[in-house]
Amino acid sequence: MKYSMCLSTNPAQFEAVPFKGDFRQNVQKIAEMGFDGIELAIRDPNIIDQDEIYSILEIAGMQVPAIGTGQAWGEEGLSFTDPDSKIREKAIERVLSHIDFAARTGALIIIGLLRGVVKPGVTLIDADQWLHEAFSYCCKKAALQDVCIAFEPINRYETSLLNSVRSGLKFIDEIGGENLGMLLDTFHMNIEEPSIEESIRIAGDRMFHFHYADSNRLYPGCGHIDFRSILKVLHRIDYKGFLSGEHRPDPEPALAAAQGLRYLRVLEEELEEEVVAFR
Repeated sequence: MKYSMCLSTNPAQFEAVPFKGDFRQNVQKIAEMGFDGIELAIRDPNIIDQDEIYSILEIAGMQVPAIGTGQAWGEEGLSFTDPDSKIREKAIERVLSHIDFAARTGALIIIGLLRGVVKPGVTLIDADQWLHEAFSYCCKKAALQDVCIAFEPINRYETSLLNSVRSGLKFIDEIGGENLGMLLDTFHMNIEEPSIEESIRIAGDRMFHFHYADSNRLYPGCGHIDFRSILKVLHRIDYKGFLSGEHRPDPEPALAAAQGLRYLRVLEEELEEEVVAFR
């Protein structure tokens, strides 16, 4: 498996992005831990030095599997389903502004809470229509540069839109386009999915990216999620993408990241030994 860690290019309120602050220093730390890549959380690609960021990552030998857009929601309140059409337009424009850098780095674009929530006074029918229109438009624009978009099924306590793998697959069928898929996150799946393993199997090749965090949103091994079983099913479906750490930084970012990575790699080694012994 290939592993990446989330790193924000800007200061951010969201706790589950473990690394924030000095970008160059954080890239070096993550590389030294043995991660294969870095998932970037970018609020606005127009306010960062893209050339410098690209150079730092290239020198460190870090791939960029994905770009997270959630800060546009968390810091600015942009979303696809806001009752204000100007805010909806800004949300779409923000996603489109990520396409060039995503194409340059080979990353996909993640749509998490940027999809929004059903706000008071908005009907589910209206929110659903705005959601479909926004995704359809963004996917068509992204496809012109061979960029994929992955939306994240998020638990019901954060939004009522697209909570499960099954609803996600239905949504993908409705939108169409080969460049639309899902990001699955163990924290949210632990709340919404009857079986995490079965949902992974159902998602199949429409799963473009994967986030890991334990049931309490700490690093793997701190809660009750069965990561051994999850890794086993990911191997069985021949998942080729990244597993990216999006968990709280407790007790400290570098320690949490290193412990989580070590825990998962030990499990992988044990599974490989079982396969060899079975043969």
